[in-house]
Amino acid sequence: MADGADGGPGAAGAAGGCVPVQPQERAMCSTTSGCMISKPSQSAGCMMQDYLNDSAGASLILKWMVMTQWCDERFNFQATFLQCLAKHVPNIYSAEMDPLLEKQEEMVQAAILYPLECYLFGEDPDIFLEKLQQSGTSQLCGKVFKGGETTYSCRDCAVDPTCVLCMDCFQNSIHRNHRYKMHSSTGGGFCDCGDTEAWKAGPLCTKHEPGASGSAKENSECQLNEEIMEHSRRVFPSVIKYIVDMLIWEEEKELPPELTIREKVDSYYCVLFNDEHHSYDHVIFSLQRALGCELGEAQLHTTAIDKEGRRAVKAGHYASCQEAKEEIKRHSENISQRPLHAEVLHADVMAHQKFALRLGSWLNKLMSYSSDFRQIFCQICLKEEAGSEKPCFISKLMLWDAKLHKGARKVLHELIFSSFFMEMEYKKLFAVEFVKYYKALQKEYISDDHDRVLSVTALSVQMFTVPTLARHLIEEQNVITTITETLLEVLPEYLDKNDKFNFQGYSQDKLNRVYAVIYDLRYVLVSKPTLWTDRLRERFLEGFVSFLRILTCMQGMEEIKRQIGQHIEVDPDWEAAIAIQMQLKNILLMFQEWCACDEELLLKAYSECHKAVMRCSTNGRSREKTVFHLCGHTLESRPYRVSADPVSIHLPLSRTLAGLHVRLSKTGTISRLHEFVSPEEFQVELLVEYPLRCLVLVAQVAAEMWRRNGLSLISQVFYYQDVKCREEMYDKDIIMLQIGASLMDPNQFLLLILQRYELADAFKKMKPTKDQDLIKQCNVLIEEMLQILIYVVGERYVPGVSNVTKEDVIMREIIHLLCIEPMAHSAITKSLPENENNETGLESVIDKVATFKKPGVSGHGVYELKDECLKEFNMFFYHYTKTQHSKAEHTQKKRRKQENRDEALPPPPPPGFSPAFSNVVRILNCDVMMHILRTILQRAVELETHLWTEAMIQMVLHLLSLGLLEEKQQLQKSPEEEVTFDFYHKATRMGSSALNAVNVLMLLEKLKRVPQLEAQKDTVNWILQMFDTVKRLREKSSLTTVAATSGSEATKSDESTQDKEKAERKRKAEAARLHRQKIMAQMSALQRNFIETHKLLYENTLEAPGKEDAIMEEESMSSAIDYSKIALGPKRGPSVAEKEVLTCILCQEEQEVKLESAAMVLSACVQKSTALTQNRSRILELSGDTLDPLFMHPDLPCGTHTGSCGHVMHAACWQKYFEAMQLNFRQRLHVEQIFDLENGEYLCPLCKSLCNTVIPIVPLQAQKINSEDAEAVAQILSLARWLEIIIVRISGYSVKNAKGEKQNLPAFANKGMGNSALEFHSILSFGVQSSAKYSSSIKEMLILFATTIYRVGLKVAPNEADYRIPMMTWSTCAFTIQCIENLLETEGKPLFGSLQNRQHSGLKALVQFAAAQRTTSPQVLIQKHLIRLLGVLLPNLKGEDTPSLLEVDMFHILVGVVLSFPSLYWEDAVDLQPSSISSAYNHLYLFHLTTLAHITQIVVSSATESPTARSPDNSEEARSAQSFCREVCQYTGGCFSQDIPGWLVWDCVKKGIMPYLRCAALFFHYLLGVSPPEELLQVSEEGQFKALCSYLSLPTNLFLLFQEYWDTVNPLLQRWCADPVVLSCLKGKSIAVRYPRKRNSLIELPEDYSCLLNQASQFRCPRSSDDEQKHPVLCLFCGAMLCSQNTCCQELVNGEELGACTSHALQCGAGVCMFLKIRECKVVLIEGKTRGCLYPAPYLDEYGETDPGLKRGNPLHLCRERYRKLHLLWQQHCIIEEIARSQETNQIFFGFNWQLL
Repeated sequence: MADGADGGPGAAGAAGGCVPVQPQERAMCSTTSGCMISKPSQSAGCMMQDYLNDSAGASLILKWMVMTQWCDERFNFQATFLQCLAKHVPNIYSAEMDPLLEKQEEMVQAAILYPLECYLFGEDPDIFLEKLQQSGTSQLCGKVFKGGETTYSCRDCAVDPTCVLCMDCFQNSIHRNHRYKMHSSTGGGFCDCGDTEAWKAGPLCTKHEPGASGSAKENSECQLNEEIMEHSRRVFPSVIKYIVDMLIWEEEKELPPELTIREKVDSYYCVLFNDEHHSYDHVIFSLQRALGCELGEAQLHTTAIDKEGRRAVKAGHYASCQEAKEEIKRHSENISQRPLHAEVLHADVMAHQKFALRLGSWLNKLMSYSSDFRQIFCQICLKEEAGSEKPCFISKLMLWDAKLHKGARKVLHELIFSSFFMEMEYKKLFAVEFVKYYKALQKEYISDDHDRVLSVTALSVQMFTVPTLARHLIEEQNVITTITETLLEVLPEYLDKNDKFNFQGYSQDKLNRVYAVIYDLRYVLVSKPTLWTDRLRERFLEGFVSFLRILTCMQGMEEIKRQIGQHIEVDPDWEAAIAIQMQLKNILLMFQEWCACDEELLLKAYSECHKAVMRCSTNGRSREKTVFHLCGHTLESRPYRVSADPVSIHLPLSRTLAGLHVRLSKTGTISRLHEFVSPEEFQVELLVEYPLRCLVLVAQVAAEMWRRNGLSLISQVFYYQDVKCREEMYDKDIIMLQIGASLMDPNQFLLLILQRYELADAFKKMKPTKDQDLIKQCNVLIEEMLQILIYVVGERYVPGVSNVTKEDVIMREIIHLLCIEPMAHSAITKSLPENENNETGLESVIDKVATFKKPGVSGHGVYELKDECLKEFNMFFYHYTKTQHSKAEHTQKKRRKQENRDEALPPPPPPGFSPAFSNVVRILNCDVMMHILRTILQRAVELETHLWTEAMIQMVLHLLSLGLLEEKQQLQKSPEEEVTFDFYHKATRMGSSALNAVNVLMLLEKLKRVPQLEAQKDTVNWILQMFDTVKRLREKSSLTTVAATSGSEATKSDESTQDKEKAERKRKAEAARLHRQKIMAQMSALQRNFIETHKLLYENTLEAPGKEDAIMEEESMSSAIDYSKIALGPKRGPSVAEKEVLTCILCQEEQEVKLESAAMVLSACVQKSTALTQNRSRILELSGDTLDPLFMHPDLPCGTHTGSCGHVMHAACWQKYFEAMQLNFRQRLHVEQIFDLENGEYLCPLCKSLCNTVIPIVPLQAQKINSEDAEAVAQILSLARWLEIIIVRISGYSVKNAKGEKQNLPAFANKGMGNSALEFHSILSFGVQSSAKYSSSIKEMLILFATTIYRVGLKVAPNEADYRIPMMTWSTCAFTIQCIENLLETEGKPLFGSLQNRQHSGLKALVQFAAAQRTTSPQVLIQKHLIRLLGVLLPNLKGEDTPSLLEVDMFHILVGVVLSFPSLYWEDAVDLQPSSISSAYNHLYLFHLTTLAHITQIVVSSATESPTARSPDNSEEARSAQSFCREVCQYTGGCFSQDIPGWLVWDCVKKGIMPYLRCAALFFHYLLGVSPPEELLQVSEEGQFKALCSYLSLPTNLFLLFQEYWDTVNPLLQRWCADPVVLSCLKGKSIAVRYPRKRNSLIELPEDYSCLLNQASQFRCPRSSDDEQKHPVLCLFCGAMLCSQNTCCQELVNGEELGACTSHALQCGAGVCMFLKIRECKVVLIEGKTRGCLYPAPYLDEYGETDPGLKRGNPLHLCRERYRKLHLLWQQHCIIEEIARSQETNQIFFGFNWQLL
């Protein structure tokens, strides 16, 4: 990094910076820390003092300190420097097996670097470096990218795509507002900020602009004084020489003599080196076996080897290390073809090599401070020894690069970046050295096995893409020739005996490395020169000729011959040849563009290319010519058959010549071509021959003549026409045929075509044959030939072939793509060829031809073609595949039919040929063409069905249309006598003089009557009209009039000929429409009648959305009784008894749901959830073995959610289905299972949702209340009396169950108890009834579902007898209701009537199950749970484990007490349950009691904030709240302030209690079946509160509840307020949950994705000290940034290694979580340790598309709708379902290891 002020410390320098050695001798005025070359640390200072105490050390240090005063002649710096190193380095780096890095760094600073800096700077290093920093730094940024770091390129301003900016520079540049691209760096790149040659505009960011803070003009950079520069010239050579000598040192046992000052000791290391052949596991295994070390130690070694490139794995005597080396080799050979590379190095050699790298890092940092330092360093590195042929220092290092280990390479490359590349003059000199040894460097790289980013050859992009530098290297170093010669020299083994490439048995790794050389050629050519010199022209041409030698080796390579009889045994390797063609595609285009820049150069290049083609085309000349006659024309040609002779698809020379020819035509230079290539030498027939053979091969493959040649040929043909290759393959072959058509006699040209397509006999007299395969082949070949003729004549959208621009070409491509269907931006981009800058030109033209349609919540935006562009549609567009052709034709015909137009799709008028190609049109009206057209039409008319196809006729009609359009255009442009193109006359002339001869016009008339060609009738009519139009033009009608009115005439003519047909079609369409209307009306009437007749059935259908509310509403309207909508108390409304008749999705049988019937079940999924948590920092219990789930903490840390897809099955059917799935998956062990059968998981048979249990459907028991009885009970059953009865009942049970225990009864229960036995049974006096009797099937399902909830919710083994099963049942019921209420509120939906059918069915079944589950457990157990729950509300029942009022969630208490309360009615002799009236009062008083406690909870925890400015409110509610606060203040001993305004308290209570009331309304509605008020079917905040209070029997002034029950509640309130936890909260010692609880949402994401990338770039792994880039992921639940897929952050959980994401998910989301992989722009959903899937990120580009992997790199912005969809996926608990669906859709044999994510 060039900017030292911004750089910060490197990893190695983190320990630097403290106090000087002797403070008394130096004035310290700076305390700058963190700089690698600054002052040593405190401990380093102490160590210096230790050295000074040693006499030898002291003399040496002091000598260095006074060096500045010595004369140059009296001091030998190098000798002293090496002496110091020899003394200290072996001691410092003596413990390589277990190095103490900080201690080593301190010793290095103290003993070597600090004295060295003092000598170099001549003053205190801190003072000097601070001066340098203040003086400014270079304008060049120079930041070196690490792997994974985000880079930015401006599409508007960058000279080429390799010009990139780092994050900081981009954020501070003008390019931020341009069209930019983002990509992840592979590492080793370089920020181009400040490089004026890299940018067309805005080369400098604000940080590096002249005058900006921390930056200054280059020429104002601090100039070093002569003394410091002189010291630098002394220090740098010694330091550099030492570094070079040690890095290239090959002796394993000895050091250079000057570094050997002590007796040699027998201390060695066995050093293991990194390679790319062995995996982590291989190395770990080999180390364990060879060294006998533990797994952890082997992993540490392996990680270090991978990071640094080498590691000492054993220390000891030479013999033991040598033995370890051999063992490592032996064990590694067993698991890989090549052994691991290990060496035995002496400890001193190892130490000096390590210190050499440390010195390199020191120099690297020093370079960033001054241009003078950089220049001196570069001068020394480039200096060659006088009279010696040895390379300079930097060249030595480059040549040794492939032998260096990874850590050394990194230091070397960073040093080059910070020095040579920061000085333009020396960058040029370095480039010269680089090119000088280019061949050697590339050969070393190709034989190496390290990644390219670690090779010095990767630096080529930094030099070759600089325009001025590239020109200099071409002119002075002949770099193009050097690169091309290198390419030939590294591929000799792939040349066959004919000097043609043949890549059979190729090495993919080697070819991938060869591609690097090809890329270098691309870099050199990326910027075309604007000014040509003779030297540049000469060198470029020399390089081009050299490049032609490569193309010569490719011309005709890998020839193939058609297999006859037997299928080919093994498919030949074809990928390498095609891959090289892809790599060369843009290079070929760039060479052609360079040539086109200069007229003289273009002609010379054409001449050289023509000679090369001619040399390659002499092979077949030995055969004698044969003669072919047709239509009076003769062709002499050498015999060749594609079906019998060898043929190649690779013809880069011919295609390059075609490209140059087109550019000759475009520039007009073709007029001088004869000066360079004489007409005799040109031999156009020979030029056309090879491309024509290739096209014939494609046709024969389509005719299935080559099917015995296997898939390799089919693949080659595919790529030949694919967008990745077609520009330099297929397209150029078409152009070469157009060149032939323009220069050859048209009849001769067509005869050659017929002969090569082997169709000469097909257009003579046909020999009858019964071989259907031969007939089919012949027909396909004719179709393919006609198609090529259409392309030769009609495809003119090539600059140079006609006068069109590149924009016209791109627009036409886009139009034809959108004629198939509307397409996304990325799909269009993929279908367009890219230029050398990876641009397609799409953005510049797309708005002219298409309109953009924005995407919805899913999918992507698409472009739709504008109507005015539809006229440009050409059915035979040459880039259409057969599938695209059919689809486009169908789409366009369908469109025209909808517009009530004819279905003719004639070609659009083509642009005129340029002069060089003007003769191409002659083939349309030549004799052979007319013969071909007549022959095909005649066969169709004569109904020789086996000799023609409809596609053939279509093509003939298309050729006729082209001929007529061409003649019409020429007649409109020129007078009739000047037009020589006479297609009309040729077409209307008789084919022969025979009596039955016909012309084309007559054949077309007959064609209209052929029934098989009904679909072509409109096209034939259009052609006939065109004949008429041309005839009129030929009759010398006014050209202007005809031109203006030809369109209208055609329309009139069309109307006259087709009036009847159109009228008939219109009449039929109208009749069909009326018939449809009549049928729909009849069906609607029948439907209404059916509904009226079967009303009962419709009332009881479960699937009808919102049915229950609709039924209740209907009944209330139809009934005379006006039922009140109250759910609780004696005025409770009626519960509607439904007759549910459900259909099993498995057996399709219907069954009514009854208590005594066989069970029916809903498929369901139970999962743990943290969706409602208020405290994500709370540590969750991973195992619930000791967990007591009865009480839910108010921050809802983790609940158990039950969801259902709503699909119904018989319990027996489901069990059979589940057993069948188990059997099926046991037999498919090789496929990764989507679900865990052992834990009861399965996919719903209908919707494939993931489920893990079933909910039994329990029918709702209708309950009616007698109003007279209710009034009677109301007189005697007050809350106080009810509480007395409950306490007595509980006390009685306690006496029975625990005799002798002292009972703690409430005070109000002891008064006047009378007969205790009588009082014990008094609870039964208000009405009882016998408990519901469930069938055994239903009971079995009740137990099954309850056990699943227990197992999943607590993460324990199933146990049907566990006492916690009822607790978990109530808990999941309460939590699921809270989740649904939260979801409805978040979405702004009404509480009732808006649930999805699946939610409605699931919740209803869940609540009824929770009520029924009590019957399957011992009632004594239920009573114990009830007493504990009541202990929270009734402090007199409080036990030791009863939590405080502030430590429980009141809705969970409510659900628990309501569902467990019937257990108090249990008697030994009889199983009873409360009657309707008893239940009504029980529910009312339990709810009121819980509500009173919750109001107290809210007031104590939430009504404590400072009042906001508001006018005083003296409402009844405010007065009641004020009164209540006074009581609370009194009972809390003044801890609660009574000064809080009453209106504020009321406001807090009203807002805080709303979620509780909404949940209670849902609970009682689904428990009792009472219809809710109308207001709850709408969204209205005020109306909702009143309706909830009415429905739940509450006063709207909730504090009146306290007044109503004051005598009873007062002692409870005192006990609640006096609780220590409550007092602690009021005193501020603890924090309570505030109400209403916050509604959770996913974290807030920035609008611009660059902000996220910026965060990721600043992320540092908390467990790793290195600066390697990690894979940061963002938790969307809590916002935590994690280090993913790295061993550094793996955690051991319950004995298992888990990745950072997986372990985080266990705590943050109870195993279910959602992460954003920032550098890949992908969302990851995970569940548990074994499941996960990728999901589209909510960031879209301007085209409405996601960009996974940042492959397209477009700017991305947050889509709120998509992010909301992700939020709903979480809140609806559908993440697991989404994962299961994804895994089922994308089943793979070897899945991703989600456990280590």
